[in-house]
Amino acid sequence: MGIVEDAHNVRLLGTGEGIIVLAHGFGTDQSVWRHLVPHLLDDYRVILFDNMGAGPTNPDYFDFDRYSTLEGYAYDLLAILEELRVHSCIFVGHSVSALVGAIASISRPDLFSKLVLISASPRYLNDADYYGGFEQEELDQLFEAMRSNYKAWCSGFAPLAVGGDMDSVAVQEFSRTLFNIRPDIALSVAQTIFQSDLRQVLGMVTVPSHILQSSKDLAVPIAVSEYLHQNLGGDSIVEVMASDGHLPQLSSPDIVIPVLLRHIRHDIVA
Repeated sequence: MGIVEDAHNVRLLGTGEGIIVLAHGFGTDQSVWRHLVPHLLDDYRVILFDNMGAGPTNPDYFDFDRYSTLEGYAYDLLAILEELRVHSCIFVGHSVSALVGAIASISRPDLFSKLVLISASPRYLNDADYYGGFEQEELDQLFEAMRSNYKAWCSGFAPLAVGGDMDSVAVQEFSRTLFNIRPDIALSVAQTIFQSDLRQVLGMVTVPSHILQSSKDLAVPIAVSEYLHQNLGGDSIVEVMASDGHLPQLSSPDIVIPVLLRHIRHDIVA
């Protein structure tokens, strides 16, 4: 196993022909895909990995400068694909990783046959002609809460993000992976994500994109999925799912997994 694979806990599963890369969002790790993976193993080879800074990775490897922009994660993704000698893949990215995959596809469109983007947002902050869902004051309060008492913040944020009560398995699971992140790293990653603005690069994406969105998501309003559809450079399609929350593959697998499989298996028909 190479250095990059080792650092990101890369796992290669399945026996199929095609290759699928599953990339998790903030506060989770590769375990967030546990409901989806069994459905893929016969038809695909599945690449799972942890973003640098996620709980199972070595915090000593986290470079605060490198990961102050999403490009740092895009370079990691391309390095993983290179080390595994992947020539083409279907990329499934959740939340921040959806945009990381989009950025990576701009420099290497040949590596990606399609992007499946779940709960994706190019900008969380409202702007004059754009509704991202948050005002700067709200983000500042979120960062301050993380800074002052990370454990308490995790307990409050998890049910809001997942869209369930504290007793639900999905909320408990997200709480666990969120709490496993070193607090200073979690704050840095959250600031990078919530303050990013990738609207200008969307037109440079040429790979077909399948945009999947919960009907109710605390972090990403439905209007954002339509904005992505209108502004991505390649062909794109949007499906709003009857799921609640920002981690629908974890909280509503019965609804979301069939939708995901359909978009993975079928291409956009113009």
